[in-house]
Amino acid sequence: MSVPNVDPSHQSNASADESASPAPSNEGLDKSGERVREMFRQIAPRYDVMNHLLSLNIDKWWRRKAVQTLNIDGDAPILDLCCGTGDLAIAIADSAGADVQVVGSDFCHAMLEIARDKESKRTRDAAGGSGRHTIPFLEADSMALPFDDDSFQCVTVAFGLRNIADTDQGLSEMARVCKPGGQVLVLEFSQPTLPVLKQAYNFYFRHVLPRIGQWMARNDKSAYEYLPESVGKFPCGDALANRMRNIGLEHVTFRPLTLGVATIYVGEKPGGKTNHAEMAAHREREALVAT
Repeated sequence: MSVPNVDPSHQSNASADESASPAPSNEGLDKSGERVREMFRQIAPRYDVMNHLLSLNIDKWWRRKAVQTLNIDGDAPILDLCCGTGDLAIAIADSAGADVQVVGSDFCHAMLEIARDKESKRTRDAAGGSGRHTIPFLEADSMALPFDDDSFQCVTVAFGLRNIADTDQGLSEMARVCKPGGQVLVLEFSQPTLPVLKQAYNFYFRHVLPRIGQWMARNDKSAYEYLPESVGKFPCGDALANRMRNIGLEHVTFRPLTLGVATIYVGEKPGGKTNHAEMAAHREREALVAT
């Protein structure tokens, strides 16, 4: 299985396109491409260590649940956008089987370099190791993906959708490059609803996490002040599910994880021959079990 067609004009202009992105829709929150790219460039070297520490390693479990949620059928490729340092893309590739090509895309070159290093250290390509395809990690604008329509059986994003300047455009691009009947999956932070937990969560996010993050990353604290601000202003639950429906996805479901700290959303692109009852049972059985 080869990598889906890539439009070189999109590929080479990723940085310029992202920098010229429309103004952020979240009032008071700067999600301009240049600001977000620079923020992730600064924290890239210690991004994984900080994620695992600050989430008490629960982020690994969330990604496993996301992988288990995917209904991978046949050998059509899978795209993980806003892939960061590649953890979800690599987990999908390890689970999908040798015939499925997984592609990662992101607009931050520093994060992609770490993802490529991870993948190269595995020494697993189509000729050896586990036999699976090597993952290409491509620099691309998530609001103008450089792939043909209907290219991927699944399109995923983990903790990256809220960083795209225009959420609806990002979702629309995910749906555009997804095959009819394929899945669009979003794993994102959300707001707990239990009063005591919500208060503790907000205190940790707003007062503890930024200080720990700044100390560990030794960078401008704005990167870890941005995280709680972006989560607090991002739609979750029914609000995000409705936005997925509004851009044309069907059978949209969501389930909170870890008492609502994160949520998995899944929608299907119309036009495929899908057994929706079977897929719903698969999600409940394999992945969407909250703790």
